[in-house]
Amino acid sequence: MDRRGFLYTMALSSAGLGLGGTSLLSGCRSYVGEGSYGSYDALTKSLLKDWCDGMIAHQVNDPSNPKLHGVLQCPACESRGIIHGRCHDAVYPFMHMAHVTGEQKYLDAAINVMEWSKNVTGPDGRWTNDLPPKSWHGTSIFGAIALAEAIHYHGEMLDEAKLKEWTERLAKVAGEYLWKHFAKIDFTNVNYGMTSLYGFNLIGHVLHEQKYIDRSRKFAKEAKKYFIEPNKLIFGEGKPYDNRSDRGLLPLDLGYNVEESLNGAVLYALAEQDAELLELVTKSLEGHLQFMLPDGGWDNSWGTRQAKWTYWGSRTSDGCLPAYSMMADRNPAFGTAAYKNAELLQRCTADGLLHGGPDYVSHGIKPCIHHTFAHAKVLAFVQDSMIHMPKVDKSTPLPRESANGIKEFPELAVWLGARGPWRATVSAYDSQYKTKKEKHLQQATGGSLAVLYHQKVGPILTSSMADYVMVEPLNMQPLPGEDFAFTTRVETEKDGMWYTNLYDLKADVKTKDDGKQIRFDVNASLNDREHRPLIGDVVNYKMSYAMNRGKVTIQAASADGAVSQNAASLVVPIMSPSGEKVRQVSDKRIEVTKSEGTVVVESTAPMKIKKSPKGRIFNMVPGMECVPIIIELPKSVGMKAECTISII
Repeated sequence: MDRRGFLYTMALSSAGLGLGGTSLLSGCRSYVGEGSYGSYDALTKSLLKDWCDGMIAHQVNDPSNPKLHGVLQCPACESRGIIHGRCHDAVYPFMHMAHVTGEQKYLDAAINVMEWSKNVTGPDGRWTNDLPPKSWHGTSIFGAIALAEAIHYHGEMLDEAKLKEWTERLAKVAGEYLWKHFAKIDFTNVNYGMTSLYGFNLIGHVLHEQKYIDRSRKFAKEAKKYFIEPNKLIFGEGKPYDNRSDRGLLPLDLGYNVEESLNGAVLYALAEQDAELLELVTKSLEGHLQFMLPDGGWDNSWGTRQAKWTYWGSRTSDGCLPAYSMMADRNPAFGTAAYKNAELLQRCTADGLLHGGPDYVSHGIKPCIHHTFAHAKVLAFVQDSMIHMPKVDKSTPLPRESANGIKEFPELAVWLGARGPWRATVSAYDSQYKTKKEKHLQQATGGSLAVLYHQKVGPILTSSMADYVMVEPLNMQPLPGEDFAFTTRVETEKDGMWYTNLYDLKADVKTKDDGKQIRFDVNASLNDREHRPLIGDVVNYKMSYAMNRGKVTIQAASADGAVSQNAASLVVPIMSPSGEKVRQVSDKRIEVTKSEGTVVVESTAPMKIKKSPKGRIFNMVPGMECVPIIIELPKSVGMKAECTISII
């Protein structure tokens, strides 16, 4: 078989699946596949064990109470009475660990979590996302894939009766629910349709049902229309999925694309050896990879579903490792992406659970267990795929590591800037994710400087939602304190209303690169949450962001030289976990000391640090703490203020 031929063509014959070929699990399970470096194997193996042990520590063991026995209780959400109905997705990583270690505790955990899943099982085989029987059920596709992978790779660990029970359970969710509700690829957000390419194909092989494989092939033909020019990014994360904004832009979300949609398309294409789709997803992986930051973080500052953004990815999706690992022979930078993202996941892990951002621990935020059981699945897949994994290491730089200049994404109205050690993102993307209850879910836009990263000290500026809205209350955590936007901005207040360029969907951005300095010039207006412009005061402002090798300069001023009647401010939130020393040297200089260098913020106008109980403000998006610096624009002609950021 070709090295990249997909794994389930090598079935577990000892599990009675009868797909033929050699068992993947023969021989030593610590075997490192052809060309794959042992350190990536060791990293993902260690992290998976850590997470599985962490989940077991939170699993209820009470056989007398079937409503709770086997469930994974959430440290963050239990106090709100929330049980994450999708926790049975953990069956796959538990089964993997049972098989490779031979430890009974993992097999018990898998059996018990599947037994608990009966509490979220519908009459047509669906699993509901939450306990209420009318809650969202589209996530059944992810549960079905996890169960199919558990059976396929590790079914031999079950006795005949339990294997039969699980196989029949898979057949029911596939035959009665998925077959009916996933009849079209575009029935909801694109991540579900893309995931079902792989899902139906895998299920068809596990159940020996050709109709599921045929549906996956039908979906694959339709899927190709979702990759748009010029960077082959995937659209469809919107309501409706093909809605166009006033700028004519389609809804895209980086997090869901790299952590779910691309996995589905890639794994299907590998299974079927679909040459056309393999070429397409290679280009798409390259397009999306331009947004990975040098430390393995995903820059989803601009995505339509930014509400779910955490620095390492997206909170309730699966993770980017399968697609980028399995395609690393087509572009070695894909291997770098998988490796660095896995390292970031490890840095965000504490006490056996994946935390929703780098600064959860420093701010004392409890982790939501949903992050762990969702992302543990892809680690199990990576481990089960290791024997056929292409070479995965960090020797090839990521696109943003070697970038220089300005890269425009016209399909997004987003620009990436790079000069020397600096990396920046500027966004005027106006596609908004809407729900029945919320019409204005605002990610970074308005010509904002959405991300600023330095190769030496890491993220300096990152964005949040303009105002934190719990779009999915059962899948998101409430803020621990005040709602303070992390996006760099100009703002004012009038009659108790907040006005900022973060709500301007019509901001104009122009760029310039003279070889030494790159520059973004922005014209934007101050709007309220309903996108209504400020009336009776200065509404139009011009901002600029300039980068040379030594510093970044942020300027803000009124567009026509007029002076505001109210105070208007430039807000520059500097990312800084608690424990880093912050020193206000003068009213025009602030220093934040990090382990690799000191961030120096200087201004032509007086600066102040907004007071907060812990000396930092925390935002769930993207799971970080900041030092909130406020620069009041001077009430003189032009209202011009200039802020510079440098590293010493």
